[in-house]
Amino acid sequence: MPEDARSPASIGGARPSGLIAGAGLATLPTGSIGKREPMRSASGQPIAEPIGQPVAWMVAPSLVPYETASAVMTQRASAIAAGAAAELVWLLEHPALYTAGTSAKPEDLIAPGPFPVHRTGRGGQFTYHGPGQRVAYVMLDVRRRFGDVRAYVASLEDWIIDTLAMLGVAGERQAGRVGVWVRRRAATDARGSHDKIAAIGVRLSRWVSSHGISLNVAPDLDHYAGIVACGIRDAGVTSLADLGLTTDIRHVDRALRAAFEHRFGKTVEVATLADGVGAPPRTAGATNESAPLPGGPSGWRARQERPA
Repeated sequence: MPEDARSPASIGGARPSGLIAGAGLATLPTGSIGKREPMRSASGQPIAEPIGQPVAWMVAPSLVPYETASAVMTQRASAIAAGAAAELVWLLEHPALYTAGTSAKPEDLIAPGPFPVHRTGRGGQFTYHGPGQRVAYVMLDVRRRFGDVRAYVASLEDWIIDTLAMLGVAGERQAGRVGVWVRRRAATDARGSHDKIAAIGVRLSRWVSSHGISLNVAPDLDHYAGIVACGIRDAGVTSLADLGLTTDIRHVDRALRAAFEHRFGKTVEVATLADGVGAPPRTAGATNESAPLPGGPSGWRARQERPA
């Protein structure tokens, strides 16, 4: 039987914790995953969805250098704020690298080895990106949609939890921590009861978001050993592959899109940034909020960039 078609019950005989009984893995549910709920602010007040274009949905066909992605996000967020481009969700994978958010601590960069380390204007600390991890960069008008940042981040967590549910995984929040987690062990385990499967880091410029989420599909989890991921020392990381589930990123992408539309509204697939929703940026000489650290990883203590 193909790996993607295995059921949770067939993995090791018993159902691992964190998996949903009866969830289909080889195919995704058809139709709506439920009636859309009105969006609400952090105070619980309903927020009207913006009237206008659907969100552009783009999938990169190959690995995208981090500098290129950063330049695209910067230009696209500016165009959205100016009313010159549609909102955008961009799905991609990066080559193996580490990023340092605005709260990153030098002591959490343990052993970068061969991987470049990039400063970035997103919130959070160190994280890893690489092949087998689905990154979704989300450029939305947060002021119009949510009115506050906390509601936006909570909605990103809900989006990931909905996506994982479609793939047979029970994703959870952890109090005081951003991201989505999977229960793996007993609460008394010294390693902690949960492992992180998805990270969130956002940046706002003129109330338009950039950066977004990363979901571990089948990355090399050993690559996390070079950092203290997200500054958390008492929990591990996991992936869909680590849980014995689908590693077909096309399945994951379909789940991401269905769950996104459930919470955020309609999308329209575009092949390139120039498909009626804004021109692609010039990467040479373009404003870039993130670049490899001068002098290699040892230069991380150099001047920190401040987000615009």
